[in-house]
Amino acid sequence: MADVSHQRTDITSHPDASEMRARYARVLGGRDVALVDGPVFLVGLYCAISPWTVHFATGQPTLATHNLIVGIAIAALALGFTAMPARMYGLSWAMCAMGAWLVIAPWVVGSSPDTGVILNNVIVGALTFLLGLVCVGAAMRTGRQQK
Repeated sequence: MADVSHQRTDITSHPDASEMRARYARVLGGRDVALVDGPVFLVGLYCAISPWTVHFATGQPTLATHNLIVGIAIAALALGFTAMPARMYGLSWAMCAMGAWLVIAPWVVGSSPDTGVILNNVIVGALTFLLGLVCVGAAMRTGRQQK
């Protein structure tokens, strides 16, 4: 009977090992923060639905519309980071700015916000800002590695 079992050998002895590593790196496209895309998307979705979750949509209609639009924009950035990371990580600074804006928006966009509205926007804004900083750091690190 023929022996058809495959012997596992170390791939480093393969003649095309370096080319396969380079191709694998190109396919990944410098995806250092693949685990950040999901949380950014979730923060954006929460920001969009937070007026109805925290129940300030009727008391603060302009802030509710504001959070809906900003939340959709953050979620769209997350989708862009996932689809075209090399091109989109340049917009990470925009996400940091959106996070800072979310923190001050209750006083600028809203009218006499209560504690729940303020806490909601401060927490969502801080998370957005921090996740934006992580994306900025990854974009800078990827940019240095490509040079």
